[in-house]
Amino acid sequence: MPMQQLLRMGRGAVIPLDTKESDELWILAAGHPIARGEITIQGDRLCITVTEPADVHEFNAAA
Repeated sequence: MPMQQLLRMGRGAVIPLDTKESDELWILAAGHPIARGEITIQGDRLCITVTEPADVHEFNAAA
């Protein structure tokens, strides 16, 4: 999701995810991988926990 779209979203907006809580995901900045992470739930909040730095070669192999 582009940052501009994210910034236009208001309180209570929903961002659909096609992943489960236990799935690993890529954290991207300007389309480039910067870290790996996982979705966690803390109370009533959905969080992304950074688990490791990104490996660009692994990201490119997955694409």
